[in-house]
Amino acid sequence: MQITDIRIRMVPNENKLKAVVSVTFDAEFVVHDIKIIDGQNGLFVAMPSRKIGEGEFRDIAHPLTTEVRNTIIEAIFREYNKQLAADGPEKDL
Repeated sequence: MQITDIRIRMVPNENKLKAVVSVTFDAEFVVHDIKIIDGQNGLFVAMPSRKIGEGEFRDIAHPLTTEVRNTIIEAIFREYNKQLAADGPEKDL
């Protein structure tokens, strides 16, 4: 399965959510609402999830292997960094 498109929507405010991402696979399947979040240890990618209890969330779409997860995360951050560079310097990543 190949990543054929990544769309980044930057969130233009100063909260922890930095961007919302859509990833298309094989030009046939898309996953929306992947989030780039600025956490305590830096930026991370959060898969689409829904709230299931008091402060608990469960992923509703996610990779099954670490290798695929890393491939997706690396591609997302590559596109995110390209967009940051095109939009101008906000902060170092």
